[in-house]
Amino acid sequence: TAGMSLTEASKHLNAWFGTYRLPYEATVDGDRLRITHEAYGSGQTIHIKSSLDRGMGGTDLAGEMAGESATYAGLDVAGTINGEACIGRGQYLRALQGNESTSGMELAAANIRKFAEAQKKTLSDLPEREMTPGVFLGHRVIPVNSCCCYVPGGNYPLFSTALMLALPARVAGVGRVIAASPVMKGTDRIHPTTVTALDIAGVDEIYAVGGAQAVAAFAWGTEQIPAVDVIVGPGNSYVTEAKRDAEVIAVDLLAQSEHDAQARGILLSTNEELARKVQSAVGDRLAAPQTAESARRAWENNGEILVVESLDEACALSDRYAPEHLELAVADPEELVPKLHNYGALFVGKLSAEVFGDYVAGPNHTLPTLRASRYTGGVWAGTFLKICTRQRMTAEGVRNLAPTAAAMARAEGLHGHAAAAEARLD
Repeated sequence: TAGMSLTEASKHLNAWFGTYRLPYEATVDGDRLRITHEAYGSGQTIHIKSSLDRGMGGTDLAGEMAGESATYAGLDVAGTINGEACIGRGQYLRALQGNESTSGMELAAANIRKFAEAQKKTLSDLPEREMTPGVFLGHRVIPVNSCCCYVPGGNYPLFSTALMLALPARVAGVGRVIAASPVMKGTDRIHPTTVTALDIAGVDEIYAVGGAQAVAAFAWGTEQIPAVDVIVGPGNSYVTEAKRDAEVIAVDLLAQSEHDAQARGILLSTNEELARKVQSAVGDRLAAPQTAESARRAWENNGEILVVESLDEACALSDRYAPEHLELAVADPEELVPKLHNYGALFVGKLSAEVFGDYVAGPNHTLPTLRASRYTGGVWAGTFLKICTRQRMTAEGVRNLAPTAAAMARAEGLHGHAAAAEARLD
């Protein structure tokens, strides 16, 4: 907002980061606003004082964010991509990818859309009903007007995230579904695979911008970027796992660890012999040349193998960790399900590998990180819907409620409220 102080700006930013579970913190550093990533540390400073005076405008907001483009290039998927004309919607994009890649995305998209539609059906309007004499209450399920789906770039194009974010928004009925993603290093373009996935998901607008400045831009809006109501996107991941075959457990632990060097893979086991076999199997795989360096660093710095006395203890410990992904690879996994309360997504049984959830099964892979599964779940159709209540009073309802409402208002020193209630008694 024009004229907002840096202190006020930092409070507003942190409120947005907290609301949408984004791993950033804004602090005031002299005449600058510093945004720090919880996993990667600081070193990213945005010069936005002059931008705030102009209403958060333009390239000043991009500022000095290391390695990020300072250009906000809006891409119209149906028209042009960085100046290159499309032959009809998506044709140019899909020609870039080839039939095999595109068909895989379309299969995943169909499953994600189908599951989101089933989820949406669990939410419905509550028709007005008379709860007490003369008092009629109800609610409506209303989609938000706009959202931004933030798709990370990183070392690889995370096109699956594009599908996981945009499709539930579309199913929910969001009016404007916008996407943002950082450009490929050394270019001014988003990876074509990501843009293809966004086209399949049916986004309305794509912006080539990444990092914390993208979050700030879509939260507040700039001269080039319109503000949105909801921002969704993934954070860092860690996985907690229960007892399973040692080799398969090692594969799963390292699969999660390769996301980035801050990823955290944890094994909880009641069997010390199995735990030691897993440790050995992980060591063998770390020595293989195809193992990503990020997986090696993540496991060495953050990996854990814990031996517990019982599965009950494992469940209690898992709830304290509040993992993003939780795999149950035990003899009777259904017995443990009622004992578990804090997780982003649950994978039940030895065959239910987390990788299927990452790509094609249907449920969303954008899940709460940083122990946020203690109080929230992952992205779903309901993320983009709001429950808005309504009430309607008759004269009988006013007679029943006004005296109590007025008395409560006066007890709180709000005499105007009391008068508003009593005025309806006339």
